[in-house]
Amino acid sequence: MENKTSFLPREGEAKPSRCPDNSAFKQQRLPAWKPQLTIASVLSCFFLTGAFCLTVGVCLVLSANSVREIQIDYSDKCSDCSKLRENSSNWNKECHCSVNFTLKEDILGDVFMYYGLENFYQNHRRYVISRSDAQLLGRNVNIQRSYCAPFSTYRNGTPMAPCGAIANSMFNDTIDLFYHRNSSVIQVPLLKTGNSWWTDKNVKFRNPESYNLSTAFAGTARPPYWQKPVYLLDEEDGRNNGYVNDDFIVWMRVSAFATFRNLYRRVRRVRHFARGLPAGNYTFRIAYNFPVTRFKGRKHVILSTVVWSGGSNPFLGIAYLVSGTAATLTGFVITGIHLKLRKKKTYFQKQ
Repeated sequence: MENKTSFLPREGEAKPSRCPDNSAFKQQRLPAWKPQLTIASVLSCFFLTGAFCLTVGVCLVLSANSVREIQIDYSDKCSDCSKLRENSSNWNKECHCSVNFTLKEDILGDVFMYYGLENFYQNHRRYVISRSDAQLLGRNVNIQRSYCAPFSTYRNGTPMAPCGAIANSMFNDTIDLFYHRNSSVIQVPLLKTGNSWWTDKNVKFRNPESYNLSTAFAGTARPPYWQKPVYLLDEEDGRNNGYVNDDFIVWMRVSAFATFRNLYRRVRRVRHFARGLPAGNYTFRIAYNFPVTRFKGRKHVILSTVVWSGGSNPFLGIAYLVSGTAATLTGFVITGIHLKLRKKKTYFQKQ
């Protein structure tokens, strides 16, 4: 039988030590700055942090409140078109609806048009990865090896361009804005381009190299829910077509929340709209193509201005105000505790 005590140290032998080596590095004797936390330094940090956060929070909240914004829900006002779109066999039938509204005051400056969706979840993992970045770079790839399924190929083997669930569910309502001036109706000029990031337009999305876009996408087919192929997304501007279309790029940037808005158009500041949108009566003319009834969603059109801090979302300002208030209150609490303990110490010293 093997002796179990053979691993024990013999008499006279030193036991192995697990202590670190006696060096300046391992024994933490290197020169270092060690802050001395005094009551003055601690209270100064809390009160200065609180003052900074409160100042920034007030500025952000006031800036967000200065944004002019009007939001119109057209889900119910276009109910007839909504019923038509619920039947997928009517995909090739056009349906238009109009929504009237009034601006009581001028909206001066740059005016941005957004479309908003409610209860549309883009944060599901299968949905987020359902795309082919190599395909969106204009490369000739085998999309069957990507995460695009089941929106990768048709039954006959024809690949989809672009593939994936994100592209297939692209928002495709067409929204035009009209201004009623006296007895005439003027269409508000809207800019289709310049709404995406430079890196998206020039780095992440590219069209296949070819002398003609229709030739470049030969052998592919549009996604099932699209009404026209990708190379005809903008028939008026060839530079805004294919994978570099601004509406397509903006949609491919998925949202983290179920309620979100995406930039759709910008008002071109010319003629009657050189200073922005004048007060008066307006009409949204909408080509209704995007159904939302099945997932109990809602659709909005938003006209808004922007300021140096962004849009009308006050969340960041409120977060700064809460942080500043918490830091300031903590400073007062520490001050009270310090004064109370100092009085007790003075009392015992007198005794």
